[in-house]
Amino acid sequence: MSEEEPRSDEARHRGKHSRRRRIVQRVVIVVAVLVLVLTTAFVIAYKKLEGNINEISIGDLGDRPDPVDVEGPKEPLNVLVMGSDNRDGTNIGGDTPGLSDTTILLHLSADRKRAYGVSLPRDAMVERPECSTKNGKKTVPGGQTQFNAAYAVGGPACTIKTVESLTNIRIDHFVVINFAGFKEMVNAINGVTVCVPEEVNDDIGHIHLPEGTYKVNGNQALDYVRVRHDIGAANGDIGRMKRQQAFIAAMVEKVVSKGTLANPVRLYKFLDAATNSLTTDTGFARLRELASLGTSLKNIGLDNIQFITVPNRPWPEDPNRLEWTPEANEVWRKIRFDRSLGKLAADAVTPGRKPGEAPTGTPSVSPSPSKGPSDGSNEDPRSDAEDRKRAAEEAGLCA
Repeated sequence: MSEEEPRSDEARHRGKHSRRRRIVQRVVIVVAVLVLVLTTAFVIAYKKLEGNINEISIGDLGDRPDPVDVEGPKEPLNVLVMGSDNRDGTNIGGDTPGLSDTTILLHLSADRKRAYGVSLPRDAMVERPECSTKNGKKTVPGGQTQFNAAYAVGGPACTIKTVESLTNIRIDHFVVINFAGFKEMVNAINGVTVCVPEEVNDDIGHIHLPEGTYKVNGNQALDYVRVRHDIGAANGDIGRMKRQQAFIAAMVEKVVSKGTLANPVRLYKFLDAATNSLTTDTGFARLRELASLGTSLKNIGLDNIQFITVPNRPWPEDPNRLEWTPEANEVWRKIRFDRSLGKLAADAVTPGRKPGEAPTGTPSVSPSPSKGPSDGSNEDPRSDAEDRKRAAEEAGLCA
């Protein structure tokens, strides 16, 4: 008996060791399978998202502005963002006419510490250069016309050529977002909260929005960023640009700050919708390049992202049209030499807060500066509140 007990203990020890080894082996196998599955899923997802992106070549634009050398770990980046009114996103490079309802020149500084977008009014009268048509079969002479006519004539290529001609800024990349994809992007992040100061009944655009602060999805979100009648000032394009800036700021905040990046399912839905809606140049049509842009914006920080509108005034020949003022040249100089906007950002819209106010969930607008810089010692709070209210009413936003 005494000689058998040690052997029994040894056998039990071998049995326990064998079971532990089998458990470890199974765990290793399960982990290996999970890694393989996740890696495969990632590769498939990556290829699908990258395959969603539509790329087109803008061809030879002729003489273009030279990039300006600036100090920084990277080069400044200028991206022309266009929103196409071609709702299904097709024929961007073909024969189908279309207008760019929204155009924003997005600038990222070389040190990636600031970014700002400048909205270009679609109704502004500008000198468009000679452009090839979208299919490249003929050339259309230039001349004075509405800014968004460049897109109708020659798509992104003509728009880029027009912006470069007017600003002397080299455009590095372009992105066209179709409206159908825009709706899906909003839906993917579960809507965006807006504030409508009064009920909107736009019978021209067939847009109806209730008064109040509420979340919009899908078609209602698209209506909000497109409405330009029965809200704000008489020239609806200016107010619409302000509302678009506020809406984009709210989207940026929600994607960056509200858990979208940390939620794989929501993030994938957003990226799937975003890439499906994009048309871009061949050098930018890679998920890695777009992810780098998104990472740069995230690292810059919400408070250092600003949206402004190019300085403008009513066109003397038609008050329903606009023209850029001489102050616009200062904006282009800031971008060209990679400088901060300074006082030009006095009425900027920034994600996550109302300009000049504490952080809030619903972006709004601050008044344009009517006076020079001040240290605030002689400011009248009542006057500031009145200016804010007036500016908000003109833009169709809540004060």
